[in-house]
Amino acid sequence: MPGLMVHGSGIYKTIDDGALLMKAAAVQVGEFPIPETMKAWVLDDPGQLRLTDKPVPQPGSAEVLIRIDAVAFCAGDISIITKGQPALVEGGLPFNKNFTPGHEYVGTIVKLGSGVDEYAIGDRVVVEVHAGCGRCERCRSGMYTACLNYGMNYEGHNKGHRANGFTTDGGFAEYVINHVNTLVHVPEGMSDEEATLIVTAGTAMYGLDTLGGLIAGESLVVTGPGGIGLMVVAVAKALGADPVILIGTRDNRLELGTKLGADHVINVKKENAIEAVKRITGGKGVQYAVECSGNPDGLNDAMDMVKRGGRICLIGFPPGRTTIELGKLIRNHLSVFGIRGEGKSATHRAAALMAQKRFDARLIHTHTFKMEELPTAFQYSRDKIDNAIKVVVKIH
Repeated sequence: MPGLMVHGSGIYKTIDDGALLMKAAAVQVGEFPIPETMKAWVLDDPGQLRLTDKPVPQPGSAEVLIRIDAVAFCAGDISIITKGQPALVEGGLPFNKNFTPGHEYVGTIVKLGSGVDEYAIGDRVVVEVHAGCGRCERCRSGMYTACLNYGMNYEGHNKGHRANGFTTDGGFAEYVINHVNTLVHVPEGMSDEEATLIVTAGTAMYGLDTLGGLIAGESLVVTGPGGIGLMVVAVAKALGADPVILIGTRDNRLELGTKLGADHVINVKKENAIEAVKRITGGKGVQYAVECSGNPDGLNDAMDMVKRGGRICLIGFPPGRTTIELGKLIRNHLSVFGIRGEGKSATHRAAALMAQKRFDARLIHTHTFKMEELPTAFQYSRDKIDNAIKVVVKIH
């Protein structure tokens, strides 16, 4: 099928062990000529991406210039491209501002800003989205994904906030600037496609961290087997959760969940999910629930699945307002948390699990496109064409 092969030239053409070794060798000994301009996709009207030329940005203090090798589509990208939110560019929606989306990328460091000695030219890295501002009380406590100066990085309102692909230019381009605090080394021998999933796994890890740290043997429900939901299953199982129950509407996604560690799967089109969870747990319910579907009734359903004193983490974004049965939440002494992104350096811990091969994240990568095919990649990801889950675009 056209567009589904990894494209490139020379030693970058195929993704196998030999190619990865050759690529690594080239990185270690080669030079990285940096052009003055680069190709970048920018967001015009909603749903409209345009390929253009931009100046290659230059790293400042504590920053690096990254040559982007591959970037994956996330549900957040789809929302930004079609609706604008949760991006915030120059105080408003990101449309027609020469803004480049994209945040799940892997690349090679080609230039260091002043004071950078934690990384070297040639290092392969993935990135966390949020650098925050570094000055507000949330950033100072490690909650930089909840930066109080979110979007404050433009003239007259510049407090130094950065969230690449959300408030500053992101990864749908050939080069990008990142703060050293956002960088994570790519484990040796890992392909670009798999490396883009480290950030997804980092979000899963952050959700479990926020619940208080998953204890081996505790029960967990995950609703919504998209990229993040599937990674929650994988990370939770790697940390010893038992049983892990995955709930969704597509049998192929649920089957994938079993390969990533789900002990039980429930298709809501075939059975009542709440009744099934109670049956599996002997009528008790689970200790933890992670809601990744964005279903408006997701929280209400989760409250019926957890036992008294249980904890719920919300990751999926429901559209608009929702109605919640607060009395049940209070009576049952439930705790509910919302998270965004991959805070408190959770991505480093997720990368460690992947380096140890505790789960095979490659299972959720379904399609790869070339840079000039990025709008097609967007359509595959948005419309789930050909059962697409994680769609990757090769930049270099």
